[in-house]
Amino acid sequence: MSGESKIYTKTGDDGTTGLVGGSRVKKYDLRLESYGTVDELNASIGVIRSYDNGSDVEELLLKIQNKLFNIGSRLASDEKGREFTEKLVVKTEDVEMLEKAIDKYHETLPELSNFILPGGELSAAQCHMARTICRRAERRILEFSEQTPVETELIKFINRLSDYLFVLARKLGHDKGIAETTWKY
Repeated sequence: MSGESKIYTKTGDDGTTGLVGGSRVKKYDLRLESYGTVDELNASIGVIRSYDNGSDVEELLLKIQNKLFNIGSRLASDEKGREFTEKLVVKTEDVEMLEKAIDKYHETLPELSNFILPGGELSAAQCHMARTICRRAERRILEFSEQTPVETELIKFINRLSDYLFVLARKLGHDKGIAETTWKY
């Protein structure tokens, strides 16, 4: 094992963590809440990818995961680190990629006339879990953006991603013949 780097550094034992760029902040800092929730979202999407959902869905989810890693890197960058992560921006085309997929999936789905309860087929249920994590990430990022500038397209991407995950949940259940459960009040 000599020559290999260890996964633990012990530098966070004091309750701080290092940002891209070198500065250190408390582990409960709003910046960490933002990119930590994006990381949680990315892991949740990884669970969706573990199911057999077809190569087109797999390919798009992989693109989304890479984009989320970029977003996490941007959020984890202090002023000095922004130079290092400046090429990891979210572009209008990234938001449009999600919109095109939403529109494509929506064409094959029955009209939505009631609220639906999360659940059904396993990958669809996991999409709903990821959607709720995505909404939390959006709330954290918006709160963080009140103290530190965050790119508009990044916020749009996260917002659209939650819509995508909702429609993907419906698509996966529909494709596998699982009926949606409507909310009965």
